[in-house]
Amino acid sequence: MRLPPLLRQLRDDPTGRGTAARSAHSESLRPRTADADSMVKSVCPYCAVGCGQRVWSKDGKVIQIEGDPDSPISRGRLCPKGSASEQLVNSATRIKKVRYRRPHGTEWEELDLETAMDMIADRVLDAREAGWQEMRGEERLRRTLGFAHLGGATLDNEENYLIKKLFTAMGAVQIENQARI
Repeated sequence: MRLPPLLRQLRDDPTGRGTAARSAHSESLRPRTADADSMVKSVCPYCAVGCGQRVWSKDGKVIQIEGDPDSPISRGRLCPKGSASEQLVNSATRIKKVRYRRPHGTEWEELDLETAMDMIADRVLDAREAGWQEMRGEERLRRTLGFAHLGGATLDNEENYLIKKLFTAMGAVQIENQARI
């Protein structure tokens, strides 16, 4: 007499990880990383925790991103956002060029990086000049209220330290960051 499938599994493969879990399809599966040209270690871009990642590529394209078990911070684990970072890199909707919409404009236009960087530098310098305060009575201020800086949570303390130095050197007094994780 032939036993029902459940009883056969309990008798032959009680943990359900052997023959009960195998099929012709599962036998033919290979890891995504098997065909990779190279693997580099990186850091997740989403927050200031700095979880370690292993990034596999083939023909110059990222094919897999996983947690790095050698990382003392995350020990191979990634949150859902970090686990989905391969989709961020390879998304068909990812914008890879500088886009600019003029004031009161309704359409985006593409700019080359040098033009965009020059526009940003000009605007920072103009805002600095327009908001510059040299003196208040007898008190020497040498500051600007023309711009401020708010660092994102993806910046670590060292990066925020350098940004603080830069903006302080430009005279800004309103500088804050979110590197508190």
